[in-house]
Amino acid sequence: MNHQLSNTTTANSFLPMVSVVVPIYNGEIDLPELISCLLSQSYPKNRVEYLLVDNNSSDRTFTYLKASAENSSITIRPLSENKIQSSYAARNTGIRAAVGEIIAFTDADCRPQPQWISSLIQPFVKPDVVIVAGEIVALPGNTILEQHANSQETLSQKHTLGHSFCPYGQTANLAIRRIALEKVGLFRPYLTTGGDADICWRILQENLGRCEFAPEAIVQHRHRTTFKELKSQWRRYGRSNRYLHELHGVELMREITLKECGYRLIRWLLKEVPKDSMKAIAGKATLVDILNTPIGLFTARARYSGQQEAQLPENAKIIDRL
Repeated sequence: MNHQLSNTTTANSFLPMVSVVVPIYNGEIDLPELISCLLSQSYPKNRVEYLLVDNNSSDRTFTYLKASAENSSITIRPLSENKIQSSYAARNTGIRAAVGEIIAFTDADCRPQPQWISSLIQPFVKPDVVIVAGEIVALPGNTILEQHANSQETLSQKHTLGHSFCPYGQTANLAIRRIALEKVGLFRPYLTTGGDADICWRILQENLGRCEFAPEAIVQHRHRTTFKELKSQWRRYGRSNRYLHELHGVELMREITLKECGYRLIRWLLKEVPKDSMKAIAGKATLVDILNTPIGLFTARARYSGQQEAQLPENAKIIDRL
């Protein structure tokens, strides 16, 4: 059941029909670049459809989607999910309308590279592969927070594929066989975070097949640029952990107390800063290296706060079905 590195050699005749599902909420600004990336895909245009699902946006997202569908050389199917405000409900709307035997997922603020679909479907040539996770890398960033996240490879699938409970892939870059969704159900539509882990674990725990990593299936994503955005991101990770604890028994994160934070910050000031400053003078370290400890403590505290405050809604236990 453990993920394995995929063999990038696939028979040219293996060209399954692929449905790419993208949930979108107020994504008008992101759509031009996203659609440009979809137009650049190397996978045969007649073997892929793009189901772009507007999730009750208040901007001109759906208008833009309809115009793009009318004037595009690729198959774009604009859809709406206006009943439930949740990216997972929007993904379910896309899955229900999909015709592909492979369902691929990404997000509106992601930038799939030209070989994305071609590389992502390659492992499915092996019948026992039911989930494939591609890699997520950072778009170029200039701020300290972006550079820190990039140095930590915060978005990389290696973290989720190496999860101590069970491997999973993030929906920013994920593909699942439709038959697996038919057997275990779709996403939990009322869940607001953690749904990617939940659906992968339900599939793997049913022993329907295994998960593989496709490192050449690359999607780019932008890191957070402000402390407010960073705090929101890590609080969401904490909520996800709480929800997955309730649904699957995942171990909760321990608290990093203010006393422990104080001790580690003093140690950082007295030991790490002088040491890393000397390295920086010698050209062997950067400001990002010097600031690793305080930023890491900030994100850890934010994650724990999100975990403590979260409470799984009763309706989040509902699983949609095809």
